[in-house]
Amino acid sequence: MSENVVHLHKATDPPAPDTAPTVLTVVPDAPPARPVPLWVRSGRAIKTGVTHEKTRATVRAAARHSLYTFNGGRIVARRAWDGRTGSRYERMIRAAEAAGNLEAAEEWEERLQRFRAARHHRRMDLLHSPVEAAKGVAVGAGMSIGVLVALGVVMAINTGHVGDVITPLSATIDFIALLIRIVQIVWGPALTIGPFLALLALWSVGRKQQAAPNWALPANVRNGEGEPITPSIVVKALRDLGVPALARAIKEMGDAGASMLGPIRIAGCGVEVDVTLPSGVATNEVQNKRRKLAENLTRHEHEVFITIPEAARTVRLWIADSGALDEPIGPSPLVTDETLTANYKTGKAPWGQDLRGDAAELSVYQRHLLVTGLSNQGKTAALRALALWLALDRTVQFWIADLKGVGDWAPFDGIAKVLIEGPSDSHCIQATEMVEDAVEEMNRRIEAVRKDPSLVFEPLIVLVDEAQKAFMCPAKGEDGRPYGGAKATSRYFMGVREIHNQGRAVDVLMWQGTQDPTDQNLPKLVREGAHTRASLVVGTESQAEMALGAKAVNAGAAPHLLRQGLDKGTLVVASDGIAVPAGQSSITVRTHFIDDEPAAEIAARAKALRDGVATLRAIDRTEERDPLADVAAVIGDVARLRTDEVLKRLHALDTAVYREWNNGRLKRLLEEHGEEPKKSHGVMVVRRDDVARALANRDTDGSASASQ
Repeated sequence: MSENVVHLHKATDPPAPDTAPTVLTVVPDAPPARPVPLWVRSGRAIKTGVTHEKTRATVRAAARHSLYTFNGGRIVARRAWDGRTGSRYERMIRAAEAAGNLEAAEEWEERLQRFRAARHHRRMDLLHSPVEAAKGVAVGAGMSIGVLVALGVVMAINTGHVGDVITPLSATIDFIALLIRIVQIVWGPALTIGPFLALLALWSVGRKQQAAPNWALPANVRNGEGEPITPSIVVKALRDLGVPALARAIKEMGDAGASMLGPIRIAGCGVEVDVTLPSGVATNEVQNKRRKLAENLTRHEHEVFITIPEAARTVRLWIADSGALDEPIGPSPLVTDETLTANYKTGKAPWGQDLRGDAAELSVYQRHLLVTGLSNQGKTAALRALALWLALDRTVQFWIADLKGVGDWAPFDGIAKVLIEGPSDSHCIQATEMVEDAVEEMNRRIEAVRKDPSLVFEPLIVLVDEAQKAFMCPAKGEDGRPYGGAKATSRYFMGVREIHNQGRAVDVLMWQGTQDPTDQNLPKLVREGAHTRASLVVGTESQAEMALGAKAVNAGAAPHLLRQGLDKGTLVVASDGIAVPAGQSSITVRTHFIDDEPAAEIAARAKALRDGVATLRAIDRTEERDPLADVAAVIGDVARLRTDEVLKRLHALDTAVYREWNNGRLKRLLEEHGEEPKKSHGVMVVRRDDVARALANRDTDGSASASQ
């Protein structure tokens, strides 16, 4: 029994000051832990042993090599059967029929008939071959003996010994006996070793074909990441896609589906292959299983792109090298080549690279532009890269409204004739008025062209970044028309529509960048008016259709399948201004990123090409109005008016100026002129006489100052 621990203060010791009386405390030891039962410990040991990585590796290795041998035998047996029968030709006939190629089916049937005819002739020859073979052996043996005897006669004549006549024949008999002796010695071990050699041969065939389940293969093969794309891998990926009609057709094809594939071509940082689907399989059935197809090809979803070429029942697969799309592309030629210039009419902007690694260049000549995508995915950078290139053409004018207002477009100060920067409703109103001014300029040009068709105007790019803010602006003008909105009463909406309708004829072009497109912040008529439509990653397929159009999405364009945050700057572009592969309606472009410092340097080169542009910045509209006079105007003939009613009327008079006004701001205005709101029946009001007196005093003070 364990001893207890006793803590005791001696009674004779004087008590410490401010301490409790002496207490006897007995602390027993903790009870011993109960032993774990043997069956529990045994179970744990067995589980550890069974689940240990070495045990699993051993089981995998044993299963793998056993299945190599077994399946190698199946492969050899099938090859032997194919060589002795017409089953190979029959499979090819079924494959051609499944693919709908009747001409190929007839050709294989003719080959099958020729094979059967040749086999029949060989069998008929075998009926006569034993007799002929016996005759041949007898004749050969007789001639051989005759030759040996003749040789012995010659030797006997030469040596004078009659016994030499049989010497060659005797030597030949001894040699045959030696061979028989060797066979007798080797035959026993050969019978023992032969089966092992046969199994080794079958194992070698199975190992070469990787004829084992995926779980039993080595780790480097089982992972398969970065594995080169071969026809067998593509066919297997399609077979395991989960489309019953496709799997059944591949199984019935004699060539195991190889006839479905076109040539595998190297295409940039990946490969490209056209797949002709068998009858009964639609292209969208493959499109809808992009992730599973990518994983079957040992790739990530974003590394496989499926498009629909012009050929019927055909899908085009572009499969990236593993990890290649995560590598950054090189810098923009605008940064590396300081001598680069632009030409609005004949040039193309170096925008980035396509998935094949080729340069992606965009023509902006007489094309309205729309770039959409989620926030912080590179929309402004993509727009600015195009604008920086075009700024190197000194004939191009820019009117820019940056409704984000964080300085992304600051390099265009001195290039753009109008530069509005800011996120408020006031800036949205100014952006709307800028678009309306562009409409007036467009109409002026159209009228001038009617009088003189030979006139040529300088291109005008009207660019609105974060255009969704303009569409969502709640402010209304003096006539009651809203600045934002998606209806015919919206000033911004109608301005953009008018430029889309007629602007390109006189080189007045609308460029817009907008976030997260919806029917509210990007109306259908506006987005469909753009000739070049580009989309970064978006949230849903419906948004992808809004950004690029249903035709492009149905043909394989999939910005909604890009990775948010990881595919920054990757655009899916639908436009006739960029080289799109034949049979496709869109192209994926990885755009060059131009940082702020290189952008400022490119802008400086653009400014050096120009004579100097006085940029009109956003105007402070509060300087244009007389707040005191406006207060008098909204009160009118009413003796007194509640302050909240005065503010409401001021908002209606000019939302951009008075939207932020409140009771405190109104009170400060009156106090500045010696008056202030007063209470009437407990409610703050503004009196007409007080405002009139303040106006009179201000005018008197102004006249006195002028006379002095």
